[in-house]
Amino acid sequence: MSQVAESGVIAPLTVLPEEEQLFQASVRRFARERLAPHVRAMDDEGKFRKELLDEMFAMGLMGIDIKEQYGGQGGSFFQAVLAIEELAKVDPSASVIVDVQNTLVSNAMERWATPDQKQKYLPQLAKRSVGAYALSEPASGSDAFSLTTRAIKEADGYRVSGRKQWITSAAEADLFLLFATVDPAAGYRGITCFLIERGAPGFEIGRKENKLGIRASSTCELILEDVPAPATQVIGEVGKGYKIAIETLNEGRIGIGAQMLGLAEGALEHALKHARERKQFGKRIGDFQGVQFELAEMATRIEAARLMVYNAARLRDSGEPFVNQAAMAKYFCSIIAEEVASQAVEILGGVGFTKDYPVEKLYRDAKIGRIYEGTSNMQRVTIAKALLDPGK
Repeated sequence: MSQVAESGVIAPLTVLPEEEQLFQASVRRFARERLAPHVRAMDDEGKFRKELLDEMFAMGLMGIDIKEQYGGQGGSFFQAVLAIEELAKVDPSASVIVDVQNTLVSNAMERWATPDQKQKYLPQLAKRSVGAYALSEPASGSDAFSLTTRAIKEADGYRVSGRKQWITSAAEADLFLLFATVDPAAGYRGITCFLIERGAPGFEIGRKENKLGIRASSTCELILEDVPAPATQVIGEVGKGYKIAIETLNEGRIGIGAQMLGLAEGALEHALKHARERKQFGKRIGDFQGVQFELAEMATRIEAARLMVYNAARLRDSGEPFVNQAAMAKYFCSIIAEEVASQAVEILGGVGFTKDYPVEKLYRDAKIGRIYEGTSNMQRVTIAKALLDPGK
């Protein structure tokens, strides 16, 4: 979407066009009115409420940039980023569900699926079906392409066997973009992406992880034993799954940056509210310079993070190179989310350390930002390579 105002002057990065403002406001309203009352219970139960998931589908949040011809909203990647940010202010678990659906699953389908695959699956993803992105395995995390899940060639397709681990939204998902190798000797050039439906013979959702944070977002293992995968279920070219994974994750990292940005913004909101209301020694604690310095530092870091995320998302939508900016945004936002959430706990003091106040949960939720969709060290490697060998 153009950032050029009617006057011809380029609009500031954080000044949104009216359409995006209205969209942002609708997501914010949903998060505060419908999501917020259930966040604590969902965290305790480790389960996202189905009625809220249904509402997110009804609002179009699960198909933001799916084309209208497939039942989606026909929006932009930037709008998906706005939704991820707004949801994370209230519940990062809800945020990551929308994040994976839009920036990984439907994004990959839009770019790599055949017309028939799009016609079959995109309407489902837009209206009712949760998607999952199944790349990680017990022995392949950061070294994502050392995966051992095997696809054996048959006359009419493949048989897939192996195990996947740490798969987001697996408990709710109906469709899995699953990566397996058709030729272990070929290394990353044997990796292929398959569309596997829930309920396929030999396919089982395994153990659900008991996590530190984002507990309402399910994370499970997948067990595959001779799961049939017809040739029509291959997405992209055989042996080119590594390209799908790399390019999709590059975009997904902007989404994680937005999630961590929103989390930090939510933590600051709670800290500011407490600083205005809590009184000590006859005045509100926000009047003490020590607290003011903390709040100023938090707000400054958040502003820098917002600019990085918005810039990376705008670059992506405009077709400009964005991989380095995506890595920087993901890396920086994961740091500030954890630090700002920690500062918020300290400003709230004793009550901030209890589950009665939201900042305790935000602090736990923040830790994953440095780990999934590429650890902080992997982002550093990406950034450093771009600096040392530009253009490669």
